[in-house]
Amino acid sequence: MYKMIVSDLDESLLQDDGQVSQQDIATIHRLGQAGVKFVPNTGRGFASVQPLLQTLGLAGIAGQYVISYNGGAIVDNAENQILIAHALDSAVADAIYRLAMASGAFCAHIYTMHHVYVVNANPDERAYLKNRGVAYTELAAADLSAFADRRIAKVIFENRDLTRRAALKDAVAKAIETPLTVTYSSNRYVEFNPAGIDKGDAALALGRRIGIAQDEIIALGDNSNDLSMLAKVGLGVAVQNAIPAAKQAAGLVLDATNNDSPVTEIAARLFPDLA
Repeated sequence: MYKMIVSDLDESLLQDDGQVSQQDIATIHRLGQAGVKFVPNTGRGFASVQPLLQTLGLAGIAGQYVISYNGGAIVDNAENQILIAHALDSAVADAIYRLAMASGAFCAHIYTMHHVYVVNANPDERAYLKNRGVAYTELAAADLSAFADRRIAKVIFENRDLTRRAALKDAVAKAIETPLTVTYSSNRYVEFNPAGIDKGDAALALGRRIGIAQDEIIALGDNSNDLSMLAKVGLGVAVQNAIPAAKQAAGLVLDATNNDSPVTEIAARLFPDLA
């Protein structure tokens, strides 16, 4: 029997309005009562998902968890205790940032372990972050020297043009020798994490820590930063609106989009006694 569902948030669990459907809230509660853990596995910082955890009844509870920063941190919800954390080398983060911002084409997000800082935000990006309930601080910075003594979980850059994001990915690969994990998300971001850090390995690491085997884990996702968890857990599940690569990596493709209560469909298919 499956014992844990790890779920991406944006364009997977969350509807286009940034909310979780009432059906899925009830389903997640019912699964939890039956001993099936529900763990957000997100590129976001854990601080920004606290309202969601409140909605799901998981906030502040020991033995409930969040995987943040694309696997960069695993957090126990009781007092937001960081159990495992991986930071991006500050000099590498600075080099990526300066390269990206020199083009003038990107809005940047700098994720420390506890805060999000946004540079060069445009109105569309501000609206998107507001819709998702992300708390952040806007700043102007030519480089990341001010963050030299802080742990940076990841840096990401927003541009709705995929060719721009792909060009930045290629430019970073040519200019920076340090290996990195680079993914796309939400049809707007290119994300840079430390090498070897991904949502899949983090899900397995959490499973090992709490005694849940690989084949007892379900992952729900939609985009390229979800590919690792879709491929590495017991069953990868893609929403209907997922990119083709995510559908190919998944063992199950739902009829539901992110707007159609995907967790409820998972329960109906895989936990029929609880649906």
